Amino acid sequence: MTEIIDPSKLLQPRRKITGVSAILLPYHAEGQVDWQGFDDHLHRTLEAGLVPAVNMDTGYGNLIDDAVREEVLCRSQRIADGQSFVAGVFVGDRPDATFDKAAYQIGIEQIQRHGGKPIFFQSYGLVELPDDQLVEAYQALACECQDFLFFELAKVFAPFGKIYSLEVYQQLMMISNAQGAKHSSLNRVLEWQRLELRNRVRPDFKVFTGNDLAIDMVMYGSDYLLGLSTFAPDAFARRDAMWEAGDPRFHELNDLLQYLGAFTFRDPTPAYKHSAAMFLKIRGLLASDQTHPDAPHRLEADTKVLELIASDLQRMMQEGN
Repeated sequence: MTEIIDPSKLLQPRRKITGVSAILLPYHAEGQVDWQGFDDHLHRTLEAGLVPAVNMDTGYGNLIDDAVREEVLCRSQRIADGQSFVAGVFVGDRPDATFDKAAYQIGIEQIQRHGGKPIFFQSYGLVELPDDQLVEAYQALACECQDFLFFELAKVFAPFGKIYSLEVYQQLMMISNAQGAKHSSLNRVLEWQRLELRNRVRPDFKVFTGNDLAIDMVMYGSDYLLGLSTFAPDAFARRDAMWEAGDPRFHELNDLLQYLGAFTFRDPTPAYKHSAAMFLKIRGLLASDQTHPDAPHRLEADTKVLELIASDLQRMMQEGN
């Protein structure tokens, strides 16, 4: 029988939150990457005090080609200038594929060569391994890294995703140079279980919530690696500082950001990237609200709701000064 977790025992008031923000890769109306927009967005994220994560789902990691992926890493290395950034290791394969260790190694080498920290995306060949072989695969990849992060993805996010058993999660967590894992099940109970386990067996390990529908998980000891924070890294940094300071305004700002998440991460969930471009354009931070040509779009009618949220966010940010 699964142990029942009392979340009230996990609450961590006045905790310093580590925020990792997935960086949107913006596009021009002509379908070309808006590199100036990318550079500016990366600068703003770093200036806000968040750790940028590039070549993630928010950066169309499964849609971009090798040349774009390399350019993203080159620009990230230059702009970060020694500051930490995370980058996705994505291996595209098909159901029933064998585990492609060599492809993962190429991605790891590329990221570390540019000064980034690798985070391993799942793949069919990886998650379809038996549990013991899966753990061995991660251990083998860990040997290629100074340190790394890994993913758990529900299938609502990607068909090659998998949420591991708590037993497998613990074995992965105990790999010495695994610094943390992004947990994207959209299930609070599963995430609370991981937090309780972390607190008990490896307190330095970071559980990065990927739950854009429950961003208050930071109250219970999660850190975050979110696509939602790309909409407003300044607001997320302000919210995080309020929690650390014990400022009750944390809850009001968190509520507004959660409303933004509930609206923009509705079905079809992958269209949130178009929502992000729309929101950043409304805020005057992007020239275009275009998305990758092969990515899903939102309706133009969404603009009215996003404008109202942007107005409320601007007011709240000004009141906080």
